[in-house]
Amino acid sequence: QVQVVESGGGLVQAGGSLRLSCAASGRTFNTYSMAWFRQAPGKERDFVAQITWRSGTTYYANSMKGRFTISRDNAKNTVYLQMNSLKSEDTAVYYCAARENVGLTMSPTEYRYWGQGTQVTVSS
Repeated sequence: QVQVVESGGGLVQAGGSLRLSCAASGRTFNTYSMAWFRQAPGKERDFVAQITWRSGTTYYANSMKGRFTISRDNAKNTVYLQMNSLKSEDTAVYYCAARENVGLTMSPTEYRYWGQGTQVTVSS
C-alpha cells in the first residue's frame, strides 16, 4: 500500500527559505511520478512541481520557476521541495502526491495517493 508523508513545514519570514520532505513507502516507485501541491484558505489546490522517479524529469508551475526546486533521493524514497525567496502568498498547506504514471499533469485529480499536508506560513 502506497503511503506518502510530508514534513518540514513551519514559519519563515518573507525572503527566507524552507525545505519540505516527502517520504514515500509501500512499493517500488520507478514507474511513478511525485508532485507537490498547495492549498491556501479559500482557494483550490494548486500544482507546484512534479518529478519522475526514474528519470528525474521535473516540471514546475510557471510562478514557481526560479524559486522552487523539486528533487528526489531514490535510495531514501524521498522527494524534496526546496523553497527560496518565499513570499507571503506562498502561505498554504503543502501536499505531496503520487501517481503511477510518468506523464505530465498539473491536475490534482490525476494523483491517487496523498499525504496529510504540512503547513507553510510566510510572514511579511
